[in-house]
Amino acid sequence: MHTLDLLEQAVTAAEQLGYQVRREWLDGSGGGSCEVAGKKWIFLDLSLDSHEQLMQVLDAIAQDEALATIPLPASLQSLTSRTRRAA
Repeated sequence: MHTLDLLEQAVTAAEQLGYQVRREWLDGSGGGSCEVAGKKWIFLDLSLDSHEQLMQVLDAIAQDEALATIPLPASLQSLTSRTRRAA
């Protein structure tokens, strides 16, 4: 599966978990997840390539305990489990 397809699947999963996803040009200096005023956010750095953006989303959702409550495509299941093991 292409990285862009995986990225869109990961963003959809993040949204199902209650994350707001913003795509911003951060010039390689940031991105990732945070919580502001009780809302979960993921900032994707548009200066990064699609694989690096995918990793930003996977890093965020792999740590979320609610991940087990939503159905994931098989392609994302294997990637999130690898991300969890690496953490």
